[in-house]
Amino acid sequence: MIWDWEAFFHYIHSPYLLTGAGVSLALSIGAMLIGLVLGGCAAMMRMSEQRWVRLPASGYVWLFRGTPVLVQLIIIYTGLPQLGLQLGVVASALIGLGVNEGAYLAEIIRSGISAVPKGQFEAARAIGMTWPKTMRIVVLPQAMRIIIPPLGNAFNGLMKTSSLASVISMEELLRRTELLVQVQFKVLEIFIVSALYYLFLTTVWGLIQSRLEAYASRSVAPAANVPVPADAT
Repeated sequence: MIWDWEAFFHYIHSPYLLTGAGVSLALSIGAMLIGLVLGGCAAMMRMSEQRWVRLPASGYVWLFRGTPVLVQLIIIYTGLPQLGLQLGVVASALIGLGVNEGAYLAEIIRSGISAVPKGQFEAARAIGMTWPKTMRIVVLPQAMRIIIPPLGNAFNGLMKTSSLASVISMEELLRRTELLVQVQFKVLEIFIVSALYYLFLTTVWGLIQSRLEAYASRSVAPAANVPVPADAT
């Protein structure tokens, strides 16, 4: 097989593949939002002192972290209709990826919150802050420094994991790549173009993530070289 440069440069700006890349990005963002909601709830539940609250969240994390996301997608897409719950391809992909991601994000969020010194909680309680206000004003700003790096890495991985949705016929980037290969027979050229699209998406996100990490660190960093008013002494 001879490498075809003309085909490579033709497909590198193919609207068909570009649309697939956009679908992959949208699917990743949607699944990440679902995962953040589920992960945040599961993290809070796992930190509860009530056993009946902790156990369901622990079971959720155990189940979805312990089984392959590909198997979960297939069960959701083909198994749920047998129970009377009919879901389309897009809904199945979003739910499957989102629920799986939530199980991993739950541990990330829980670890970040647990890393905040207990004294911060006690101090907030001492001045009469409610639990939601304590989390919003005191705890989360400090926890975000710890949460953002693994959270960003999780989204980076999710953009690549979204390719598994092709198994249930979701027309994201990988699925469109496979369909195009079946028609054009330019296997290596088209798959390398697809790989470059994924590389571009993850590289751009890496730049965004570094900015977010810098912002989170700066927002809670102690002020330096602050002039002291003359009448303060």
